[in-house]
Amino acid sequence: MSEDIHSIQASEDFSRARGKAILSRIQNFMNPDKDKLLSFNDVKEILKPRNETYKGMQVVPLELIVGSEGRYRDFNKYFLPRSEHLRQRWERVDMARLKDIILPPIQLYEIGGVYFVRDGNHRVSVARSQGSGSIDAEVISLSSEIKIDPAMTTEQLKQAVIDYEKKLFYEKTRFYELTGCNDLDFSDPGRYDVIYNHILVHKYYLNEHATSEISFADALVSWYNNVYKPIIDIIQEEDLDARFPGRTPSDLYVWIVKHWDFLKKKYGVHYSMSEAAKDFATKYGKKRLTLWDYIHIAFKRFFR
Repeated sequence: MSEDIHSIQASEDFSRARGKAILSRIQNFMNPDKDKLLSFNDVKEILKPRNETYKGMQVVPLELIVGSEGRYRDFNKYFLPRSEHLRQRWERVDMARLKDIILPPIQLYEIGGVYFVRDGNHRVSVARSQGSGSIDAEVISLSSEIKIDPAMTTEQLKQAVIDYEKKLFYEKTRFYELTGCNDLDFSDPGRYDVIYNHILVHKYYLNEHATSEISFADALVSWYNNVYKPIIDIIQEEDLDARFPGRTPSDLYVWIVKHWDFLKKKYGVHYSMSEAAKDFATKYGKKRLTLWDYIHIAFKRFFR
């Protein structure tokens, strides 16, 4: 092929890939997260890997490359180009393919069984758009106890981590066996460690006035009955969780306890937990909508 033919073919290949990206975006209009690459830094923040290992050269299935370290906004879930500004570099990579020029291996991070591009996003995009099944890569692996499904969105991954943390917490503390409560649920990872520390602090205060050592199990039951459950009861009685859409009563418990501690330091130890809960909802929760508010919102939507 001549240089001109290569150039024309690469241009057509990019335009075809862009068309597929646009179609995919339209198809996922109601659920745009399904069309997005995962951000490696977001995933790392959620999974918090403790160490990394250099794995060297590997042949990696392209379908397992689900995200990018720095270019996750430039390509969609299938590494199709999302912007026209990618054309020039994309076509250069495609022309190298058409001329049978061997390009250097890409660089990947592996975590949870899937891969994220450190370097080589355009090469992955060209390879996928041309139907390749795998690609040569230099791999660094990061430790994770969570396995990632290639189809997962960031929110689904976050929920998988929360579910895993809940399972470990319940097994470690015998929480359900001791309390009968199975709905200690959170909307963000890391909260079960907070709860565990709350129980340890409660145990410490109980032991200050005990003649014999209070067990962790007894401290947990005491914390649940005398600290956690009363706050949850107030949240539900006052319908405070309605002012924090997408959050759970257990989320509010964590925030209210912190806010209560702040208020007691400011106004004195006799500041009630009930008032602290209401104060928190007033300051940080969404305003309660009146009937007029709902009518006004509906009117604006109808005539916009």
